[in-house]
Amino acid sequence: MQDKVEERSLVNVLNRLRKDGFKYDFKVSGDGRLCTLEDKSQFTPDQVRIVDFYRFEGESNPDDMSILYAIETTSGLRGTISNSYGPYADEKIDNFLKQVEDLGKNLDKKDK
Repeated sequence: MQDKVEERSLVNVLNRLRKDGFKYDFKVSGDGRLCTLEDKSQFTPDQVRIVDFYRFEGESNPDDMSILYAIETTSGLRGTISNSYGPYADEKIDNFLKQVEDLGKNLDKKDK
């Protein structure tokens, strides 16, 4: 069983995710698509699934919060994207991931 303190570290979570195959770094481009930093593959929200997410709070300042998403694309690429949490969040990332979450909720409803 992993130490709970270890899980609170962004670096440790990233290292664990890398070992689990989440090797790509993603960003959201100016046109609102998810893309890899490595080879510039682009994905729309319907081509992305959020596998897991982790929230981190700064030790000295509760406003220093971030969230790390482990994501997978329909082409099989697995990686991560991070964002600030709260008022300092990048709106492009928030909007893209909200669309991904909404699509997932709609798919869950269809399965029932």
